[in-house]
Amino acid sequence: MTDVLEGAMGERLLRIEDLTVSSRTGGTLVREVSLQLDQGQTLGIVGESGSGKSLTARSIVGLLPSGLRATGEASFSGTRLIGASERELRAIRGSRISLLLQDPFTMLNPLQTAGAHVGESLARDVRLDRHRRGNEIRRRLLEVGIEPDVADRYPFQLSGGMRQRVALAAALARDPQLLIADEPTTALDVTTQDEVLRLLKDVQERRGMALILITHDLRIAFSVCDRIQVMYAGSVVEQAPGDVLVSEPMHPYSLGLALSEPPTGHYVEELRSIPGNVPSADAVADVCAFASRCEWVRDPCLAARPPLVPVVPGRTSSCIRITEIRNELHDTAVRFEQQASTPPTPPSGMPIARLTDVCKAYRTASLVGRTRTAVALDRVSLEITSGESVGLVGETGSGKTTIARSILGLTTPDSGRIEIGDIDVSNYRRLNSADRRRVRKRVQVVFQDPYASLNPALTIGNALREVLDARGDVSDPTEEVATLLTQVGLPASYATRRPAALSGGERQRVAIARAIAMRPELLICDEPVAALDVSAQAQVLELLRALRLRYGMSMLFITHDLAVVRQMADRVVVLYHGEVVETGQTAQVLDAPQHPYTRRLTAAAPQSQPGRKTGSP
Repeated sequence: MTDVLEGAMGERLLRIEDLTVSSRTGGTLVREVSLQLDQGQTLGIVGESGSGKSLTARSIVGLLPSGLRATGEASFSGTRLIGASERELRAIRGSRISLLLQDPFTMLNPLQTAGAHVGESLARDVRLDRHRRGNEIRRRLLEVGIEPDVADRYPFQLSGGMRQRVALAAALARDPQLLIADEPTTALDVTTQDEVLRLLKDVQERRGMALILITHDLRIAFSVCDRIQVMYAGSVVEQAPGDVLVSEPMHPYSLGLALSEPPTGHYVEELRSIPGNVPSADAVADVCAFASRCEWVRDPCLAARPPLVPVVPGRTSSCIRITEIRNELHDTAVRFEQQASTPPTPPSGMPIARLTDVCKAYRTASLVGRTRTAVALDRVSLEITSGESVGLVGETGSGKTTIARSILGLTTPDSGRIEIGDIDVSNYRRLNSADRRRVRKRVQVVFQDPYASLNPALTIGNALREVLDARGDVSDPTEEVATLLTQVGLPASYATRRPAALSGGERQRVAIARAIAMRPELLICDEPVAALDVSAQAQVLELLRALRLRYGMSMLFITHDLAVVRQMADRVVVLYHGEVVETGQTAQVLDAPQHPYTRRLTAAAPQSQPGRKTGSP
């Protein structure tokens, strides 16, 4: 089906008709996707993991994983893409269409300098001229805000934001007409994310380049994109200009995604999420793909697969009931925007953890043999009381994770004092075995990556039994495992599964179950939802709030997302270059920041919410 949304910025650059991606075994992953993009336009492709966003983008440049093939029609400035030979596609990649991937660290060769990455991406005639090559590398680095001397540094010597800038300079080295950016800011803190997004828009506008931005963060898409295409289970369910989609989603799934984003500007008593998981494209080939998760589903939604059709000028939707429920969707979005609640009164218990004047510096040897010292913590003092949740915020390198590692005994501070209850844990090596066991029971942690935090060889039940054995007071481990899984919202039958059979959100629930199995007094959460889709993120956050209330646990919640910290923390501590620069009740700090760095953090956070007109206060 032809995309009816017409661009208005320049000549037609990219046209895709009925793109379908299938496997050699016959399974369908992307079904009949159509889109078009004009020169200078920005198209956002949004949706949860499994929606087909990245496969759609990779189909454009012929970079599908082995075993998958694309059919349909696709052309770029009149040049055929689908069905083109590898030689023809190689001539287009980099020079006319370029790809910027999510993780700048894995995207860059650790054995090559920043300059080498940019240099090898330049046109052949420039690469072979040493003088021109050097000048061009410097010019390309300056374009993305990097000083030329960075050309001699290796990826491990650069911050996440700097690595992403180097990757962007390499992607732009041959002046492509279209840049496809696949989750380019997911791994970045809020200020660096803001800088990279501004840089992308600035480069795009100066070059007149088209941009496809793939993201699961609707706030980013709303703030950057001219048009947004919402994908679900391999199909497009809605297309609209970004500035109208933010104020009025016209598909229940689009609304569900928007409502799953925790509000930046106010606290809500209950975080909303979309129940269930994204089905495979084949499982919903003959029905509305979103029917099993939709509160507006009726029998006609299950009779056939609904087409993507115009609903108002410039907008398409695949919801066959949109005319009937349009007002309900809008009213739901408005109610969500007005759903502000008063945060609960912080508890005033005894201190469970206290840091006093903690300092930590790391010394590393450079490639030329010089020793370099980086201060991670500079006289950090903070306290967590019984039942309290403290948010720890700051950009990458501010010292957040070093504080967590120091409390856990994974890092030993150079000076200062750390206490867990009445035990001095400044140096875990000096603890006797009884105190070490007491501390391990009192403090547990949930890490960022749910994929790496579980042993893939163990079933979920065995992973939990390991912890219960360490606790030492469980008479029936099988029953206790079932209880733990139920408490984190998973069926007891999951005990027989291995991590590979679970989604990201489900794995993080298991990681939380493993942590609370020790019945800790303090739970450290180090970016526990950063790797999750917005709906899974909302489910995990709501779970953590419920468990904290049930068990009276204290929490140290580390995050770069200010919307998340508003929902999760009674009090917030702001770190900058290893120093505490501001602390106070969460609402007071976020609504009226006093330190210039805190003001910069709050200004960088995307603000758009469903039901609110773009640009409204």
